[in-house]
Amino acid sequence: MEWEKGLKRKKRLLSAGIFLILLVVECLIALYVRDRFIRPYVGDMLVVILLYFFIRILFPEGIRRLPLWVFLFAAAVEISQYFHLAALLGVEHIRAARMILGATFDWKDIGCYGVGCLLLAWVEKKGMKERRKK
Repeated sequence: MEWEKGLKRKKRLLSAGIFLILLVVECLIALYVRDRFIRPYVGDMLVVILLYFFIRILFPEGIRRLPLWVFLFAAAVEISQYFHLAALLGVEHIRAARMILGATFDWKDIGCYGVGCLLLAWVEKKGMKERRKK
């Protein structure tokens, strides 16, 4: 049992490290990148991966189909932009709220979230196969 706690701790630390790296990358993209590919596409793909690793810090194992749940959450946030949720809540003037909730709906964003989550699902599946071999 003690080794299980140690393994969970290692998974949490790895997830925290990846999360922090991705957070820095996302902040750098948001602050300094003004292009037509990295910021709109790679940034959106990375945000679901960032969210995945944040959840893995809290729950290092035990959430089946986590990439799917992350995708559904991200898609729900994107769809809320279609209905102007920030304005409905009266927080559209708050910059942090606009950053979190977003401002404009775009199908391409949902596609980027899908690509990021498919990548996560592939990595999870590959990791499960590796663990079964051991």
